[in-house]
Amino acid sequence: MQTEQTYFPTLENIEKAAKNLEGVALKTPLSLNTNLSKQFQANIFFKREDLQVVRSYKIRGAYNKMSSLTSDEKQRGIVCASAGNHAQGVALSCKLLQVKGTIFMPSPTPNQKINQVKMFGEEYISIVIEGDTFDDAFNAAKKECDAKHKTFIHPFNDEKVIEGQATVGLEILHQTKEKIDYVFVPVGGGGISSGLSSVFKKLSPETKIIGVEPKGAPSMLISIQNNKNTALQTIDPFVDGAAVKKVGDLNFAICRQNLTDIITVSEGEICQTILDLYNKDAIVVEPAGALSITALDSFAEKIKGKNIVCVVSGSNNDITRTAEIKERALLHANLKHYFIVKFPQRAGALKQFVAEILGPNDDITHFEYTKKNNRANGAAVVGLELTSSKDLAPLIERMKANNFFGDYLNDKPDLFQFLV
Repeated sequence: MQTEQTYFPTLENIEKAAKNLEGVALKTPLSLNTNLSKQFQANIFFKREDLQVVRSYKIRGAYNKMSSLTSDEKQRGIVCASAGNHAQGVALSCKLLQVKGTIFMPSPTPNQKINQVKMFGEEYISIVIEGDTFDDAFNAAKKECDAKHKTFIHPFNDEKVIEGQATVGLEILHQTKEKIDYVFVPVGGGGISSGLSSVFKKLSPETKIIGVEPKGAPSMLISIQNNKNTALQTIDPFVDGAAVKKVGDLNFAICRQNLTDIITVSEGEICQTILDLYNKDAIVVEPAGALSITALDSFAEKIKGKNIVCVVSGSNNDITRTAEIKERALLHANLKHYFIVKFPQRAGALKQFVAEILGPNDDITHFEYTKKNNRANGAAVVGLELTSSKDLAPLIERMKANNFFGDYLNDKPDLFQFLV
C-alpha cells in the first residue's frame, strides 16, 4: 500500500480512467451561467456533474475502482460507506458489473438518496443505516468488510477513485479553448479536489484551484493549517455530501500541494445559493453541490473579467428539506428572528403586540404559548420574518418599551435548539 507521500495520480492513469468510463459516466456540459456572469462581471461556467445519471460525479470514481477488481474480489462482493452520492455510484456500478454490494449510510441521509440507491442497485445491493455521521457508517462498514473478507470501496481515499474523479478536470480542459483563471471545487473527503487539481497542475498550472468546504466541517482546512491530516471532534452534518470528520490521507497529501487556497462558507450562505439557483436558473442542487458557487462572493473582486469554473457536484436534494433550507437562509440573511415574548395577562395584549409592536410587513411564522402561574406575564416563543434586517433593532426597542421583550434566541444556539 502506498503512503500519502508517494502517490500522485498520473495523466496516463487518468486518461485510462476516462476511457474506462466511456458509456458509463456522461461527459457533462460546461455551461455559461448568464446571471452570475453579469453579477460578478466575469465568465462563470458551471461544470454540471449534477446531470450525471446518478446526479453526481461519484459514478466516476466508484466505477473506475470497481471495474479494476479481480474476478475473485468481485465474487466475494464489496462494501462501502456513504452519505448518498458515493452510494449511488457504487449501486449503479454493482448492477453494471453484476457485483453484490452492502452499503452503509448514516441516519441523517435524506430518504431521496436512500431510495435512489435502491433504484440504481436493484437486487445487487443491500442498505444498512448506521450512526449519525459518515464516519459512524464508515467504521461499521469497515468492520463488516474485515469480518466477511469483502473489498471496501472507499469514497475518496483510494487511487482508482481519485483517478476516476480526476476525469472531471480532464473534461473541463477539453471543453474550452479559453484560459481558465479559477476553478472552484467542493471539498468533502477530498476525492474530486485531489483528482481535478492534479490534472490542472500538469496541464494548466496557471489556473488557481480553490477548495470550498462547509463551515461546519472544515476538515481539509484544519488539516492544511496543522500540516497534518487532522480528525475533527464534531461536525455539522447538514451538508451531508461534504461533511466528514477526517479527509483521506492520499487526498490530503495531494490537496496540500495542489490547492491554491481553501475557504469555508456557512451553511446559511449555502442555503441561499440553493434557493437562488432554483428561483433564477431552475437548477436543483444539493448543499454540497452549491459549495463552489457560494464561494464566489468571497472572490468577487479577484474574479472580475476572469474565466471561472464552478464544479456543481450533485443534485440529490430531498424536497422535504426545503423548509429547513429556507429557514437557514433567512437566519443567515438576518431576516428570521426568534424571541421569548412576555405577554401581559390582560385582554387585548396579543392584539396590541400585532397592531403596535410588529411592523406593517412583519410576519409571525412561529407561535408557541404556555401560560404559567405567573399572574403578571405569560411567555411565548415567537418566530418573526422581517422584510429588512434593519427592522430588527426598532422592533426590539418597541418590545422593550411596552414590556413584551423576554429574550432574543438567535444568538443563544443551545436555548434556540431546545425551544424551537
